[in-house]
This record gives sequence, C-alpha cells and structure tokens, in this order.
Amino acid sequence: MRLLISFVALLMSVTLLQLSSGAIAPLDALSGLQSGFSTSQIGLLGSSHFLGFFVGCWWAPRLMGSVGHARTFSVFAAFGAIGAIAHPMLIESTAWAFFRMLTGLCVAGCYTVIEAWMQAKLTNTNRGRVMGTYRVVDIVASSAAQMMIGFLEPAAYASYNLLAILCCACILPLAMTSTKQPVTPKAVRLQPRKAWAISPLGVAGVVVAGLTSSAFRMVGPLYANEVGLTQGQIGTFMALVLIGGAIAQFPIGWLADKFDRRHVLMVLSVASIVASLSMAAVSTSTVVIIFAAAALFGFMTYPIFSVSTAHANDFCSAEDTVSLNASLLFFYAVGAIFSPLVASMLIQTFGAFALFTFVSVAHAGLLVFGLARMRARPTATARTDYTYVPRTSFLVGRLLRRKR
Repeated sequence: MRLLISFVALLMSVTLLQLSSGAIAPLDALSGLQSGFSTSQIGLLGSSHFLGFFVGCWWAPRLMGSVGHARTFSVFAAFGAIGAIAHPMLIESTAWAFFRMLTGLCVAGCYTVIEAWMQAKLTNTNRGRVMGTYRVVDIVASSAAQMMIGFLEPAAYASYNLLAILCCACILPLAMTSTKQPVTPKAVRLQPRKAWAISPLGVAGVVVAGLTSSAFRMVGPLYANEVGLTQGQIGTFMALVLIGGAIAQFPIGWLADKFDRRHVLMVLSVASIVASLSMAAVSTSTVVIIFAAAALFGFMTYPIFSVSTAHANDFCSAEDTVSLNASLLFFYAVGAIFSPLVASMLIQTFGAFALFTFVSVAHAGLLVFGLARMRARPTATARTDYTYVPRTSFLVGRLLRRKR
C-alpha cells in the first residue's frame, strides 16, 4: 500500500507539472503576438526553454547528490513558478527568454527527480504497469495543458498566476508522502561521440525529432493563428498533434518490431513530408479538416524519436544502454534548442507555411541519410523491444531497461 501511495504521489506531481509547463508555450506565443513581439522573438522563447531543459538535465542529478530528491524537486519547481509568474511583471522579449529558461530548468529537473524516484522503486513485477501508467498520465496531462489555452487570457497576470500556482502545487504530493527518499543515482555520463559511433542513423533520427517536435510545439500556435483558428481551437489543434503521436506508438511499434527499423524510419520520413505538405494545403479548409491534418501530422512525426532510439539500441551493449539513451536525448535537445528560433525566422521572412517547409526539409535530409546508411551496414540481427521513450530526462534509460 505504501508503495502504491508513493507512485500515486509521483503521478500527481507529473500531472500538475505538465499542466503548468505544457500550457506556457502556447500561452507565450499568443501573449507575444498580443504584446507586439516579432515572430523571431517568439521563436527565441522556445529555444530558451530547451536550453534551460538541457542545463537542467545535466545539473539535476548532481544537485540530488548534494541536497536529496525532495529538496531538488522543490528547487526546480520554484524556478518554474518564478518563470511563470514573472512574465506580466516585465513584458520584454529578452526577459521572457530568461523566464522560459527557468521553466525549461523546472521541467528537466523535476522529471529527473521523479524518474530517479521511480527507478528506485520499480521491480520486474511492476515495471510494465507503472511505466505504462506513467506514459498515459504524461500524455493526457500534456494534451490537457494544450486545451487550457482556450480559457487562458493572453498576456494576463491571472493566466500566468494560475500556471505558477499549478507549478507550486506539484511540490505538495511529493512533500506530503512519508515514503523514505531513495538513494541518489550516479549522474549519467554523456558520450555523444560514442553514440554517433554506435548508430549514426539513430542520432540523426533523434536530431530531426528534436527539430520537428520542438518547432511545432513552440511555433505551431503562430501557424494556427495565421490560418484563422480561434484561441480555443488553437488549444484543440495543438492537443490533436500530441494525441495523434500517442496513438501512433501502437501500430508503429508493431511495425518497428516486425520489419527492418530503417525501413520503418524511411517510410515515416516520407509520410512526415506528406503530412507537412498537407498542413500547408489545408490552411484554407474547414476547421475539421485542419484538425484531421494536425492529428495526421502528429501520427507521422512523433514516433520517429522512439523508432530512432530503438534502432540505436539494437547496436548497443547492455552496459552502455543508459549512457546511449542519455546521449540520444542530448542530441534531441540540441535539435530542439535551435529549431524554434530558425523556424520562427523562416516564418517571419516567408510566412506561416514556412514552418512545414522547414519540417519537410529536415525529414528529407533524414530520408537521404537513412538510405545512405542502409548501404553502409546491414541491420542488427538481435533487436531490442520497441518502447515508447518519453523525452523527459537523461535518467529515462534506467526506467526502460530494454529486453534483448
């Protein structure tokens, strides 16, 4: 019973954290437009978020070793609350970029603590159930956060205050649990060169996943606003992309286990190009068609990260698995840091549809590179099980423990 209560507390903290951090990206995009920010300045906010995320992933394990899990979680949650509530106090793009770095720190640091805590309590008998529940809670809360944009007034103190309250509230479930804190895990060693040596295609895939998903999540509301969606419809539009990506994990996972994962990755790249072009083509269509195209876009693009990591793990020894997955998340963060700013600059120069041109070019590059890699070496004979990989912290590899 005590173990169950501990997991419930962790999942409640995940839910509250996602509701706060997930809503701030679309809210910032709409608030920036209302406050007169340029498109590139809004893109800088998204890039700043992922810069903070990367720093948080690296710093959090070290801070846990110094002050423990609960205090580390409180520190990073405080960063998130400060970053949210400070927005209306200083309406200036550079200041907001710094505030978004704080929210990025919050997300990475809090998830690192949650996943370290979960790892210490998982066993072979409960791992599958707990991880499945964890993924569902994360996806549902993230989708709900997008829907919140329908009633959050842009550039309003009350909106950012609500997100700060939710961020503060995520501390309560962990603070109130009486379960003993686990032993602090060793910080994961990043070895990006080794990851590239193990699987160049896996690295390329996660970089493209970072380019695609972060550009859309941070700059997508600008496209939705440009095509005439209302504020409530923008929230639904963003949520449908996440839901489409979540649904895709099941059929794409089956295909990735049954067929050559490089073939699956190449087909997904082609499908992502088609889905991106469809998003541009339906911009003058009805809302229902735009929503359908958004779900299709998420369905085709979001599984690329998990397929790429599964392919990379096929060539990895068991002792290098945690380090490899941490390094792959590092490459994802690199792509995610730069893409919102680049995409926003393209939108500012060429219009909202340049977002999907940018995504199409990224996937075309992955397609060409993948075809080249297929000629360089054969596929792995022994393969890992496909697993949906959350992009949350460098410790997530320890939670998954892929079976061979």
